[in-house]
Amino acid sequence: MNGIDRRTPLEILLVEDDPGDVAMTREALGESKMHVNLRVVTNGEEAVSYLRRMHPFEQAQRPDLVLLDLNLPRLSGREVLAIVKADPDLLRIPVVVLTTSEAEEDVGRSYDLHANAYVTKPVGFASFVSVVRQIDDFFLTIVRLPGR
Repeated sequence: MNGIDRRTPLEILLVEDDPGDVAMTREALGESKMHVNLRVVTNGEEAVSYLRRMHPFEQAQRPDLVLLDLNLPRLSGREVLAIVKADPDLLRIPVVVLTTSEAEEDVGRSYDLHANAYVTKPVGFASFVSVVRQIDDFFLTIVRLPGR
């Protein structure tokens, strides 16, 4: 579909500090229609270092998609998003804000910072897995990603 080579693993960077949400995301992506390499960093500074391939991530693969929590230690998700979208080498990477916040100011601010989508994490395992699978289906099987 859309010329995507299904043999080439898709690289997803999950920026999430909650181990439970990391586990649920792994579970949801484990049944992906495509082979997915999920990389996880747990704070905003690590996210920026990973994306810019700075120590200790010099060998990191460029992600095809970033799933970004807003409430992170060191640098917030908003700060990470601003850095990514201001960097000409990174700005084309789609960023989906995946967070618990339903605050209208967080939604608006994320889109002001050029998030590609804003998704509120649902409560409950089954609902969370369903949402992540829908993100997977949309961004990985319907949308044509840069460089793919």
